[in-house]
Amino acid sequence: MLHSPLTTHHSQLTTYAIIVAGGSGTRMQSAVPKQFLLVNELPVLMHTLQAFSRSQYAPKLIVVLPDSHHVYWAQLCIQHHFTLPHDLVSGGPTRFHSVKNGLKLVPDDTLVAVHDAVRPLINPAIIDAAYKQANVQGAVVVAVKSRDSVRQVKGPFTQSLLRDEIYLVQTPQTFKTALLKGAYEYAYQESFTDDASVAEHAGHAIHIVEGSYQNLKITFPEDIVIAELLLK
Repeated sequence: MLHSPLTTHHSQLTTYAIIVAGGSGTRMQSAVPKQFLLVNELPVLMHTLQAFSRSQYAPKLIVVLPDSHHVYWAQLCIQHHFTLPHDLVSGGPTRFHSVKNGLKLVPDDTLVAVHDAVRPLINPAIIDAAYKQANVQGAVVVAVKSRDSVRQVKGPFTQSLLRDEIYLVQTPQTFKTALLKGAYEYAYQESFTDDASVAEHAGHAIHIVEGSYQNLKITFPEDIVIAELLLK
């Protein structure tokens, strides 16, 4: 098989992907955590891992799961003949602590993407763009422009915000690993809602890679139906 110069360049750069799967399934009204729910007869988390395996950068995969889900995940892998290589890491009390645990397996001189397990529709081309831009700029998030008008509430008043300046942040969020590890040395704060907020707190500028409106986060029962249609 012939490799383009672009592909050869990708293979020289070591990349990792931390797939964070800490969901409990509460909002899904489901006993099964949402990362394990079936979409077109395959658990959501498996679709997500497959998307990353199709990236031209071929990242090494790390799955972060609560300890209580490790055995169940192993059973699912056997049941679905899922053999994609990945490392399994224990989750922490918050997303922050889960990502920090995953970072322990990632060498400093690499690029690392952090992605929600319940975003199975991520396009590999967007993953590639995020790695490419992170290699240049250090810290990037995948995001889409708001399609709706946005209002901010301040006390009893509201004010309109410029829609063109509002982006809705998705994952993956991709970084030079040494940058992200340094940011994660700070003590946990409740304002750390994602990896970008941790990196920003450490003084790093966050850049945007254009995402896709199809990169939905499976949160409610109707999201499963939409994901099945989009995957078909």
